[in-house]
Amino acid sequence: MPRNIQTLRNIGIIAHIDAGKTTVTERMLYYAKATHKMGEVDKGTTTTDFDPEEQQRGITIYSACVSFQWRGCDFNLIDTPGHVDFTAEVERSLRVLDGGVVVFSAREGVEAQSETVWRQADKYGVPRLAFINKCDREGADFYATLEQIRKRLGSHPLLVQIPVGIGPPHVNNPFRGVIDLVAMRLLTFTGEKLGAEVISQELPEDLRDEASLYREQLLGELFNFSNELAELVLADQPVPEPLVKQVLRQATIDRQIVPVLCGSALHYVGIQPLLDAVADYLPSPADLPPVVGVDPKNPDKQLTRAAKEDEPFCGLVFKILADKHGDLHFVRIYSGELKANSRVYNPGKDKKENAAQLWHIQADRREQVPTAGAGDIVGVIGPRFSITGDTFCETQAPILLESIAFPDTVISMAIEPESSLERKKLGEVLEMLKRQDPTFRALENEETGQTIISGMGELHLEVIKHRLLRDFKLDVKVHKPRVSYKETVNAAAEETGKCQRVVNGQSLFAECRVRITPASDDKPATVSTQWIAEDSHQKQCVYILQTALREHAEGGGLYGCPLYNCHLELLPTTLPEPLPNEVALRIAAADAFDRVLKSATVTLLEPIMKVEVTTPEDHVGDVINDLQQRRAMITGSQLRGPNTVLDAEAPLSAMFGYSMAVRSLSQGRASFTMEPLRYGPAPADVQESFM
Repeated sequence: MPRNIQTLRNIGIIAHIDAGKTTVTERMLYYAKATHKMGEVDKGTTTTDFDPEEQQRGITIYSACVSFQWRGCDFNLIDTPGHVDFTAEVERSLRVLDGGVVVFSAREGVEAQSETVWRQADKYGVPRLAFINKCDREGADFYATLEQIRKRLGSHPLLVQIPVGIGPPHVNNPFRGVIDLVAMRLLTFTGEKLGAEVISQELPEDLRDEASLYREQLLGELFNFSNELAELVLADQPVPEPLVKQVLRQATIDRQIVPVLCGSALHYVGIQPLLDAVADYLPSPADLPPVVGVDPKNPDKQLTRAAKEDEPFCGLVFKILADKHGDLHFVRIYSGELKANSRVYNPGKDKKENAAQLWHIQADRREQVPTAGAGDIVGVIGPRFSITGDTFCETQAPILLESIAFPDTVISMAIEPESSLERKKLGEVLEMLKRQDPTFRALENEETGQTIISGMGELHLEVIKHRLLRDFKLDVKVHKPRVSYKETVNAAAEETGKCQRVVNGQSLFAECRVRITPASDDKPATVSTQWIAEDSHQKQCVYILQTALREHAEGGGLYGCPLYNCHLELLPTTLPEPLPNEVALRIAAADAFDRVLKSATVTLLEPIMKVEVTTPEDHVGDVINDLQQRRAMITGSQLRGPNTVLDAEAPLSAMFGYSMAVRSLSQGRASFTMEPLRYGPAPADVQESFM
């Protein structure tokens, strides 16, 4: 039987690396009795970090979906990575989720990746809760973190809990519980029972004044969202708990507020109230507006699908687990019902696909189900042609949902198979990895025999390399990573390319007129045409010329790097009689492409990274000096507890090995995050090295 849509909660746990996402998830599973033993990140025993690489590194690399029940609600929970190299896992998870729990560290506050995931949640309109974790850590500051959420994220956080004390047991007023401002109760958690027992009690006298103050602030904020609540507050009447929860829920779903909770996942404090808050305040699929798509045959016509069983079926593929025996496609069902052993239509590919088996996913375990309904998330085995971002729907009621856009790769490295047998095996494995990871690229260089693999950062490529060597046992040579450069033009230009050759006694003649103009959209080069062909034969010539220009733009310009931030336009040209063949047209297009780039003058672009370094005050000078030697530009600094946070912009080529360098400079006490920011002009010596 499909699950009750009103009690479904599709949520994601998102945060900066090391904020405690996976520990929060592990505690949730244990208290919901979905697991019998509580796993620990440091020991590599968590449910969602089941990949050997994740267990070894103690970080989440792949988003993992788990299902469990809490207070009569069915949770589909996705634990996402915090490292920027794996931001695509967060992107595709947020695309299909209905709500999010954003975890912050009370010690580190709002960090770089916290801002990134918050922007991603804003992009997809995801209602969310904030959980300020690690309130029992040395240097924790709950209210400073709250203020950072307000200012740095531009949000409207609203306290529904406050901590009792802050910091570890040896400080004067250690963290020992939370005050629920909705119920006005003190909640404490039994450490000797792994926090499984929550003790709810009347507020002690010494905590009532503070709790009453924040309770008044809570009601004062909710005053704006409910006439009924406002009337009770104005009449100085008590506001019943169910009404407070009802108003909180609606304001959260409308993304007008972000309820804030607190605790310490590692020491079992605050997780059950967080689960309650997800059930009480985050939406079910039925609470959200219908999903919007377009008619595949008429993209200007907008279509909608409500989260109801009696609507035509539609869903979105948001993740693929590649397998030799059949890929597992993770599908978010937006409307209707999907049955095992049925056929679905992929309007983007214009192909019908088999949905042979349906599975509910429990991290690395699966439970087969006969049917799944609107709002649910299932794994589907059977499709052969579909990729991440594709839509599934009914053939009789086609709809094309918005796909998922992923950022360009910024780093690559070469790998070489040791034998022809290994080459074939490597090709199959790389195709499998590309299906699974939309930010992974692989391209074989026929001249050198090397395969160039590209990704989002050093760690991303390192994980791929380890999978090739460890999981697939491939015998390959791996070369050092290198930066993915781009090219752009400095000015507009227009040129005509020609083909005037005699090949095998046959005279080849064709012309191609091209205009190139700079753009500022931070995107790969685009190709268009204003040429209106007179008949089908001319139309074929125009298509060949346009296709050839697009291939050249992707393949590389004067420096051999893909074109970026510019637009190529194929202009009308007189076609000779008889019409030229494909070879002549392609030669003319290549000549026009080279000529127009030389006329417009080309600049080499390098990836510029946004860098955030957190370092103790004693080492700030050394860190700044090192960054400046790496051509970094310091854009700001701020104090965060005992540490200084430096914001900088630095070229990726100068940041290789920075992890080891910054640890050496700070005696192992500094940390940093890095994410792609934009492409900028490369210095003259780098440009000269390409000539």
